[in-house]
Amino acid sequence: MGDLYVWLISFFIIIALLILIIYQLMCLADLEFDYVNPYDSSTRVNSVILPEFITQGVLCVFFFLTGHWVMSILCGPYLFYNVKLYMQKQHLVDVTEIFNMLHKEKKQRLFKLGYLVLLLFLCIFWMILTALEDHDD
Repeated sequence: MGDLYVWLISFFIIIALLILIIYQLMCLADLEFDYVNPYDSSTRVNSVILPEFITQGVLCVFFFLTGHWVMSILCGPYLFYNVKLYMQKQHLVDVTEIFNMLHKEKKQRLFKLGYLVLLLFLCIFWMILTALEDHDD
């Protein structure tokens, strides 16, 4: 039964990451359609970047500590990419360059969204499989 709780917790962590990425995409789309000014958009996006990075790190460590090696390895490239961006100080959106980088920023977040959707489907699969195995016992 404990393994089912692990999958349930990881499910909610992945949902939280999806919400953060979708929020960033909405802010960038609002800027693209000229609903908000560049300063407000970059401030909103920058305010959720570090929580996204920390949540992703917690998810990867959580999978590692609970012994789900495959999921931990699958979280690795995303975590490595986030750490690389942070170490190179390229993780924040610059208010003066946001219009020039808008397409790149949106594309980057769409890849993250697709990656997280894949992790979500794998998490749901393992959660259902674990629930069915617990039900048989």
